[in-house]
Amino acid sequence: MKILKIAFSFLLFINVGARAQDSLMLRKIYDEALVNGECYENLRYLCKQIGPRISGSANAQKSVDWGKSLMEKYGFDKVFLQECMVPNWVRGDKEVGKIINGKEIIDVPICALGMSPATPKEGIKAKVIEVKSLAELEQLGSKMVSGKIVFFNRPFDPRFIETGKAYSAAGDQRFAGPALAAKLGAVGVIVRSLTESIDDYPHTGTTRFIDGEPKVAAAAISTKAANKLSSLLKLKKFPEIEFYFKQNCELFPNVKSYNVVGEIIGSQKPNEFITVGGHLDSWDLAEGAHDDGTGVVQGLEVLRIYKALNMKPKHSIRAVMFMDEEIGGNGGAKYAELAMTNKEIHVAAIESDGGGFTPRGFTFQDISNDGLKYINENWKNLLSPYLIDKLVKGGSGSDVAHLQKLNTAVLIGFRPDSQRYFDIHHTPNDVFENVNERELELGAAAMTSLVYLIDTYGIQRK
Repeated sequence: MKILKIAFSFLLFINVGARAQDSLMLRKIYDEALVNGECYENLRYLCKQIGPRISGSANAQKSVDWGKSLMEKYGFDKVFLQECMVPNWVRGDKEVGKIINGKEIIDVPICALGMSPATPKEGIKAKVIEVKSLAELEQLGSKMVSGKIVFFNRPFDPRFIETGKAYSAAGDQRFAGPALAAKLGAVGVIVRSLTESIDDYPHTGTTRFIDGEPKVAAAAISTKAANKLSSLLKLKKFPEIEFYFKQNCELFPNVKSYNVVGEIIGSQKPNEFITVGGHLDSWDLAEGAHDDGTGVVQGLEVLRIYKALNMKPKHSIRAVMFMDEEIGGNGGAKYAELAMTNKEIHVAAIESDGGGFTPRGFTFQDISNDGLKYINENWKNLLSPYLIDKLVKGGSGSDVAHLQKLNTAVLIGFRPDSQRYFDIHHTPNDVFENVNERELELGAAAMTSLVYLIDTYGIQRK
């Protein structure tokens, strides 16, 4: 019995010592990020010197060159590009939208949805039919829909505490609504912007059409204009309400682009990888600051902090700047394809694509209950002083999600506070000035801390 007590005391002593060492290391990580962090200045360059980076554009290629050059400057062990083909959709001249209420013409803010075709050169004018869901549209059928402009007007549900859930709940009207309306004979589609904010900023985003099936011009309308149109349609004495819009977008053949990858080689398991990153492409309406310049520079900062603190990881750690998340997802797919081809083992992958706001924690996809229990029992206390201890099951991100095919990685979503993200997301307001430096650096430190814990102790998937 005495021997068992001594053994237990010895193990407890080792465990306490390890926790003290971990606590000290996390403190060093945060000190480096908050005192010497380079996220903010890197983001400033990406936003102000390069700007919007829609897939297939000249600016997207400039951002690839910038990312590769910066990684080489930081002296990462490996820096390389992964070639992928991406869509080349161009918005063209600014869109025009008008509510026509008899003799009254009301100009309203709209913007074309990504991958939408153009209207005819003269634009489209037709009566409007308002729906709140795809099911409602299907129920109306082609007899009611044919020849009309379909107006999808389902707002965000304010009861969701995490706004990403409201985005998901409202999102099908943008993703799939235009294709369904086209099948039913609609001549055009306008979609309420996916935000709870009531303002005059239309939110772009991709819509999906199936090759060989009907396509129709589709645009987002600002929430304030959507409310105005809806209120006019409800007034029975004005049955002549029509909508006019004109957009000039065009889809060109796919072009070559690249993921940008920087790597610190693991000292013990060089062919086992922990990946961090975000997507380099952005929409064309603004600078792509929160979506997803912040994720790109935070992933980069993880490796920079490792270098600055002379940390020697057991596993290889990669920062990946994914290309084409917004329109086609081809960068994430290519990364997973090459990982399979090269027989790489991916232990974990963390995606930052929720903006550069105050970090709250992480969501874990494809993890066992025992694995999540271990994380909360052993890491929660280490992370709680930094207010990043919300460690729950959930989705990861659309780029790293492709790694599910490998069946080895725990996929992780970095979760900052979500309350302001969809006010800015996919709008002209997504600019550098709307990113807070301290919040951005806190996020980079949070991601680095989790990478350190995963590298040190591993992570249990299934």
